[in-house]
Amino acid sequence: MTESSEHNDMQQNLHRVLDITRAMAATHELDELLPLIIERSLELLEVERATLFLYQQETNQLVARIATGMDDLCVPADKGICGETLRQQQTLVINDAYSSDCFNPEIDRATGFRTRNIMSVPLLDYEGSLVGVLQMLNKRDGDFTDQDVALADMLAAQSGVVLQRARLIEHYLEKQKMQRAMQIARDIQQGLLPDAPPDIDGYDIAGLSDPADETGGDMFDFITMESGAEALVVADATGHGIGPALVIAEMRAMLRASIHLSTDKSADVSKMLETVNYLLAADLSSASFVTCFLGVMNPTANSLTYASAGHGPIIIYDYDADSFREEPATGLPLGVLDDADYDATETVNFKPGDMVIVTTDGFFEAADTSGEMFGTERMHEIIRQHRDDPVADIINTLQTRVMEFCHGIPQADDLTAIAVKRQR
Repeated sequence: MTESSEHNDMQQNLHRVLDITRAMAATHELDELLPLIIERSLELLEVERATLFLYQQETNQLVARIATGMDDLCVPADKGICGETLRQQQTLVINDAYSSDCFNPEIDRATGFRTRNIMSVPLLDYEGSLVGVLQMLNKRDGDFTDQDVALADMLAAQSGVVLQRARLIEHYLEKQKMQRAMQIARDIQQGLLPDAPPDIDGYDIAGLSDPADETGGDMFDFITMESGAEALVVADATGHGIGPALVIAEMRAMLRASIHLSTDKSADVSKMLETVNYLLAADLSSASFVTCFLGVMNPTANSLTYASAGHGPIIIYDYDADSFREEPATGLPLGVLDDADYDATETVNFKPGDMVIVTTDGFFEAADTSGEMFGTERMHEIIRQHRDDPVADIINTLQTRVMEFCHGIPQADDLTAIAVKRQR
């Protein structure tokens, strides 16, 4: 071949690379871009097969999203020909594959293909970070030449940048999709919360729930029973996020069903919790459980009878004595043992001004930058200072003080509470 014809061939190939670059720039879809790079590589370098590996940093592996003539393939990024390509940070040419110690013949044996020679090209983004590896097998008219290497390097320089751009766009769109889904889940979960507290003559009642993530593993509820009594609920599934949110929604549905379908109209909190526990235990893994406070108001007797499945402490404030007491849980969390009993109950008798405050542990376990927890003593002091305020204001103040105490640290756990006060 004359020098003039070589020059013409190179000019034609440069135009082909330019056309490929324009084609790659025309799409942002990774699923369209990957086969495009493979197809044009086969044409430009005149090879029988090509494989495009994308780098996964979290596993340090190269995954063949597109591999002509074979199924998806996953290889370590520091082994074999790919590993050697990345170690040298340059195009690697092996014109006799079976003579190379880096070559793995097992893929040939599995596919029936015979690899003769290989050109392996690192794909880097505009900052020089690894995007993947492009491998081309079996030059149709002999060995790979210096001109082939030059063309492959030009193609790789463009491919690495557009692949990284496409992956960033793909990740962004996936994130947007997930955020929309999580927002829908949050809206649904927030829609399950009561629209308003129960209107019980002589009592002020309020609830609050603020998830740490888009969705939370806490809930509160007010349920009017057939007898006319009002059930008050605070529950907390282990963890926070979408998984616990599903668990807490299931628990809420079970509790409401057990209350409305029960033939026992005596407002027996023990039997209600036993029913929910039995059903929930069949669904939860051994590492999951739900703590739940369930109380039933009796405004005629000025009392609240409750059972607490692993949920505590229950904060009780005596207005006249200006004193607090904290009551522990009365039974195991829900879902731990399917035959757990919740026979133990407690009754709080209200005098004017007395309060019961039930929160999830996100309040008193909130920690500042030194690791110090907010604790229940601080909660007592805030409740005491604001004891004459509406209870909605009291629990909102508790939430605000907790967030201030954490000094800007992202909320680590869901914050959920209910408060009941007999009016003076």
